[in-house]
This record gives sequence, C-alpha cells and structure tokens, in this order.
Amino acid sequence: MRVYNFSAGPSMLPLEVLEKASNEMTEYGTSGQSVMEMSHRSKEYGAIIESAESLLRKVLSIPENYKVLFLQGGASSQFAMIPLNLMNKSGKADYVITGQWAKKAYKEGARYGKARAVASSEDKTFSYIPTLNSADFDPEADYFHICYNNTIYGTKFYELPETGNVPLVADMSSSILSEEIDVSKFGMIYAGAQKNMGPAGLTVVIIREDLIGNAQEITPTMFNYQTHADNDSMFNTPPTYAIYVLKLVLEWIENMGGIKVLEEKNKKKAALLYDFLDQSSMFKPTVEGASRSLMNVPFITGDEELDKKFIAECTKAGFVNIKGHRSVGGMRASIYNAMPYEGVEALVNFMKKFEEENK
Repeated sequence: MRVYNFSAGPSMLPLEVLEKASNEMTEYGTSGQSVMEMSHRSKEYGAIIESAESLLRKVLSIPENYKVLFLQGGASSQFAMIPLNLMNKSGKADYVITGQWAKKAYKEGARYGKARAVASSEDKTFSYIPTLNSADFDPEADYFHICYNNTIYGTKFYELPETGNVPLVADMSSSILSEEIDVSKFGMIYAGAQKNMGPAGLTVVIIREDLIGNAQEITPTMFNYQTHADNDSMFNTPPTYAIYVLKLVLEWIENMGGIKVLEEKNKKKAALLYDFLDQSSMFKPTVEGASRSLMNVPFITGDEELDKKFIAECTKAGFVNIKGHRSVGGMRASIYNAMPYEGVEALVNFMKKFEEENK
C-alpha cells in the first residue's frame, strides 16, 4: 500500500508518472532498451531531452532569450556557480536571508566577492519574509539573491523585490512548477528537482542569455554556465533518467490543463490545512500572516513529547515524513504538486482525531 508521503524532498511523484516510468522501465518506445541504458548522444535520448526542455519552456512560458540548463550538484552547487559566473563587474551582491539555504548561499557568495545581507528574518527563527526597501539595495550589485520558498521554515515571497537593473536570482527548489511565475522578472532561476520536478540528481537552471559568458577567471570548466549553454547541457553525461522523469512530470502537468490549474489545486490544499491549524486548540502553525508557503507547512503542539507521539502515530497510520527539520523541530507537511487533495484531507481528519483523543 502506498503511503501519503509528506517529505520535504526527495518527495512523492505523481502516481501516473511512476506507472508510466514503470511501464517503460525495461524498454522505452521501440528502442529495445531502458532510458537508463541509453547513450546520451543517441537519437532516442536526444529526443527525450529536447522534449523535456520544450515542455518546460511551454509550462513556465520561458522567454526565448533565456537558456535552460540541465545540471548536477544540486542547488548547493549553484551557491558557488552563481558568484563565479555573475559576480564579475562590481564584485558585489545583495542577499536576503530567509532561512538556512539562503544563509548558505550568502556564505558561499562571500567567498568570491562582497556579499551583503540586505535583510534577515533570523531574529524570529525565519518565520516571516522581511519587508524590503529598494532604497537599501546596492544599485552596483552584480545580482540580488533570494530563496523564493523556504522549505524548512514554510515561508514564501509573494512580492518580488524591485531591483531595477540588478538581475534578480531566485532559488526555487521547493516551489518551481507549483504556480505561475513571470520568468522575465528574474535574471536567473535555479532549482533542485527533487521537490516538484522529479527524482534527486537533476538541477535546472533558467538563465538570461546576457548573464552567460563572463565567468571569473578562477571558474572551473564544469562550473561555467557557458560550458553547458554551448553544449545544450551535453558537455558531460547529464542525469539522463532524472531528465526523462521531468519530461513525464511536465506531460502530467500539461494533461491536467497546465500550471494555472495546478496552482489552484495547490491553493486549495494549503487553505484546507492552514484553516484547520488556525482554529485548532492543539496544533499551531509557526508562520503567521502573509508569508505562508503553499508547499511547506510547519506546525507544533508546543509540547515536544506530544509532537513525538503525533509523529509516531502518523507514521503508523501511513502519513510519513511528517517530522519537522532537525533545526526547528515540530512537524512539517510538505504538500507538493503530487500530493493529492485527499492526502491533505486525510491528514486533517487524522489531526482532528488525535486532538480529540489527547485533550
């Protein structure tokens, strides 16, 4: 029996996608081989990666002057690749610190130039998105970095900072494909695939073409965006199977009516859970007001022992990976695209029952 997997990542994939991948596991089409066995230089695989890029461009309405790169190394490698490639004029960059990953990106950026923390929400355990004033931004910065959705703390940017001519760079690892976005407002978007796009191992970069080609002298060949842009993500062997699964996920989104339909589904799921948490006498959300993520919902009871009991009973009942990140404790329900409404509904009903039995 399949469980309801609330993991922050690697997270659950749509059942239809898993079944399609399963059916094609030993032979893709009439190729006589699995995608995992294919040469990445073959015609068969060329068609797969081209289709994945084409579908991603369609689903996200990516403008023509942006390159799509299929890379490896996770978002964590991007923390270094971004300053190495973009911190190339003034040698300065602005960062907003809204969680652990934003902090890591900032610290890595500081190794290659003058990284500056424009604002931070660390004073309240990253439970809100700080108010930003464009007057505080450095107009000479080579880029302005944000973590669009904060997986651990359950916060999200609803208003983008006005950065003028400074390229806005966003880590969208835990929110990409969950809602409509205007790609043209960003200089670059990057995301690890293992939340909403596919299995771990693939990192997607969407970057405006004018930001490619001016890497710092010390940049390793594999860390230069130009290397991958010039070779259509084929400079080395890409994560072939993960790209294939991304293609299946994008087909699944298209078949349901596109990203707008998916966004509405995600809003309904999040509203169901937040509405319960707001009226519960036992469970409390840790994020208040206008910063709440649609993808990651952290909550607590206020009693560590009760939290442990709830997590244990959840696991027995088939609601797995509900434990919060080790740095904050409590619980966290990650309700990515593949989590059905029924899964959130079942969790809410279980929480009601637990609350009644543990008064």
